[in-house]
Amino acid sequence: MSGRFVVYPAIDVRDGRVVRLHQGDYARETRYDDDPLALARDYAAAGAAWLHLVDLDAARYGGYTLFPLLERIKAQTSLCVQTGGGVREEADVARLLDGGADRVVLGSLAAGDPARVAGWIETYGHDRLTIALDVRLADDGHWWPATHGWTLSAQHTLDELVRFYGRVGLRHLVCTDIARDGTLSGPNMALYALLRQWAPQVELQASGGARDLDDVRRAREAGCAGIVLGKALLDGRLDLPQALSC
Repeated sequence: MSGRFVVYPAIDVRDGRVVRLHQGDYARETRYDDDPLALARDYAAAGAAWLHLVDLDAARYGGYTLFPLLERIKAQTSLCVQTGGGVREEADVARLLDGGADRVVLGSLAAGDPARVAGWIETYGHDRLTIALDVRLADDGHWWPATHGWTLSAQHTLDELVRFYGRVGLRHLVCTDIARDGTLSGPNMALYALLRQWAPQVELQASGGARDLDDVRRAREAGCAGIVLGKALLDGRLDLPQALSC
């Protein structure tokens, strides 16, 4: 563990607009007036070191589309960017890294083909890839990752995937409780406690439900390496400079 807690302001883009989905439902979308590039500049000016950038259209249908935006963010700000959405092939990883991404976020493929992604961790290094697992608690008591814009379910449970990735050297993991995402109901700290047990060596980024500074502090005190902040920042409920100073 690096020991440094990182706050990741998030920008989710759909049809070129900044949006937030409620519990991963594309039909329950909140649109914001902010231009994605202007918002990234604002976050950088507020002191953020990292940005979590998601191509929601690509997450559902494949084919990352935010290369021009990524290029502008890297040219016009000092932000490090972890970004993904629709990454399905190794060529996509290479193109994103060449296009300025500091880390490539792998979601659906990481849940569906872990052996393949493990090879990419070895090839590109554990600091260049972030696994993003968006999960639901099922009636069987297991957490199951959702894939393809949260429209399908994976074949492996969360604990199976996290233990596997821990063994093959994964460093960065974002995990979102879909039931809390976009709801401002607080992060699922019980879920993060489980993840810390299953793979204590992985640097975990809390995601989903954060609403105030207490939630940021709770994530840090629980041993998370960072937190992704979306709706609370966009709605003005959370002040980014204050969150960065927690």
